[in-house]
Amino acid sequence: MDIIIVNSAEVPIYEQITRQIKDEILKGELKEGDLLPSVRVLAKDLNISVITTRRAYDELENQGFTVNMTGKGTFVAPQNLDLLKESRYKIIEEKLAQAVDYSKSIGVSKNEVIEIVELLFEEGK
Repeated sequence: MDIIIVNSAEVPIYEQITRQIKDEILKGELKEGDLLPSVRVLAKDLNISVITTRRAYDELENQGFTVNMTGKGTFVAPQNLDLLKESRYKIIEEKLAQAVDYSKSIGVSKNEVIEIVELLFEEGK
């Protein structure tokens, strides 16, 4: 699990950790039952406070992405497939919204954007 912390980012460090772990779960890179590094190990690896790491893990557990088993560690929780699908759609919508905004700002038409998307899908076959 590779987590990259950007100290100059406006996003708090605990939130950067939370987002990156959630992304790995949503992409299927971390699967149900996978053990996450301990709070202390992750804090040491990232050279950050144990409190910050604990906050990120608590946030993941509160959102249902992980489960903490006292004395055993933090594991990726079973995911509701419908909720997982909706989360993935939300990510796609956010990225497409950015692409649409950029397209509008440089004068690219809706039809041209659709053509680009269709080409990208065809290339992915």
